[in-house]
Amino acid sequence: MVVTHLLRYIKGTLDYSITYSPDPAQPETFITFSDADHGGCKDTGRSTGGYVVKMGTGAVSWSSKLQNVIALSTTEAEYMAAVQAGKEIKWMRNLMHEFGIPLPGASSLLIDNQSVISVAKNPEHHGRMKQLDLCYYWLRDAVQEQAITPSFIPTTQQATDLLTKLLTTPKVREFCQMLGLGGSGGS
Repeated sequence: MVVTHLLRYIKGTLDYSITYSPDPAQPETFITFSDADHGGCKDTGRSTGGYVVKMGTGAVSWSSKLQNVIALSTTEAEYMAAVQAGKEIKWMRNLMHEFGIPLPGASSLLIDNQSVISVAKNPEHHGRMKQLDLCYYWLRDAVQEQAITPSFIPTTQQATDLLTKLLTTPKVREFCQMLGLGGSGGS
């Protein structure tokens, strides 16, 4: 069953490619989406976290991984995914600096969970997630340094759902288009 699904997916996406062009609606050099499915793995109870970095109209970096620890809440799962996305933002900012491309201000991290945004912006909220390793507090520091700005995005526009959740075909097509991914046959 899984192999059949995989083969159908491959056959249906053979002509897909990513299109890169400037996005006049997006003034930032790049934006990052972050999301997780809480407890999505039925065998281990672990969540899948993911992020997508979009530059112009196309995705330039992405990840979807089963998290190393079991999150006790949706906020924890999404916060851990946001930390991974934040690390990628810092790497992208360093890369742009090496290329001589200035990045004034903070880079946007788009999250569809208000609690995660609150925890990232307000150090006093970390007490609610005491069981997380200290390494996860890194995001709070990056936000305070004004390198990253966590911002809310409605779930209906959370392109990272493509990497973390089962979606309907129309939603898959919509998110693929948002990330510059499409087929020459008109996905």
